[in-house]
Amino acid sequence: MENNSINQQETLGNSTTILVLGILSIFPGVACVGIVGVVLGIITLAMSKKTKIEIENNPGKYTDSSITLQKAGRICGIIGLSLSSIYLIFWIVYFVIIGAILGSAGAGSMYY
Repeated sequence: MENNSINQQETLGNSTTILVLGILSIFPGVACVGIVGVVLGIITLAMSKKTKIEIENNPGKYTDSSITLQKAGRICGIIGLSLSSIYLIFWIVYFVIIGAILGSAGAGSMYY
């Protein structure tokens, strides 16, 4: 009597979720909403790290397609986090400069 369940591979539970969140983290970076992309990127990378540890602890247990989805989601999360971080830093610098300009213009006009 053969046991076929030993040779069957499972899919990773969060591989599709990681890919979806990774893709969703790119759009805020492109659409100029930095903080949303940063949050989604961080969540994606945290979930990806957990599944990567699970893959390393159980080699051969999961299908190649689900491992590929996890890797693609991780890459998308890195791209989304990078784009959104750059855009968020741009806005922070922008508001600091505008605040300094308005602050210096307002202080000088009080003496006239």
